[in-house]
Amino acid sequence: MALPSALPTLDRRADGVRTPGPLLASGRDSDIFEYGDGLVLRRSRHHRSLEVEAQTMEYARSQGYPVPAVSELSRDGTDLVMERLDGPVMLTALSRRPWTLRSQAAVLADLHRRLHEIPAPPWVPDAPSGHGDRLVHLDLHPLNVILTERGPTVIDWTRAARGDAATDVAVTWLLLASGGIPAGRAWATVLGRFRSLLIASFLAHFDRDAVRAELPGVAEWKMADPNMTASERAAMLALVHHLS
Repeated sequence: MALPSALPTLDRRADGVRTPGPLLASGRDSDIFEYGDGLVLRRSRHHRSLEVEAQTMEYARSQGYPVPAVSELSRDGTDLVMERLDGPVMLTALSRRPWTLRSQAAVLADLHRRLHEIPAPPWVPDAPSGHGDRLVHLDLHPLNVILTERGPTVIDWTRAARGDAATDVAVTWLLLASGGIPAGRAWATVLGRFRSLLIASFLAHFDRDAVRAELPGVAEWKMADPNMTASERAAMLALVHHLS
């Protein structure tokens, strides 16, 4: 599969994007606003450019991977307009229908498998493992999968990189085990009683030994993330120590 030699061109408005509508959601780095019919605007609260993220989304979509379509980008790159997705996030679906846990874990594993069939484009950085040539998401967990009518769709491509499939799976394992993804009561409900089953069901689709070998490196990388809380770092350390 041939790779493009340069980043795809995104539509940029010379006068900037228009004023968005009401706030729909907030993450650790960005806010999502209503933006007219069938669109949302993602705005970086820290004035971080979303250009590479948008380019990577469009590249993944061109390879047939389920991501929101990008509409336009502000001149400074801090405002990204993209397709609005209707449907619950996977975590919400799990909290409402916990008996679907194994099937949802299989969906999450399949999203990893499909992604890792795509060669990484030349503009993404290297993953923390420092090896591999696949496109990896590095944040592919149940809060970043929206279950739409046309199928599951992956959002939040902030950390997309070039790396090895096992590294990407290890990051998901780490996040599932740490329980630190902010989701309030729904997250506590699902991962309180069913955490081990969710992780086991997810990992059953991979070479667990290969993924386990990546855990120390990805834990060190994630613990250096300033967005991680002290309790999240402690949970990550506990997992690595338990498996060592």
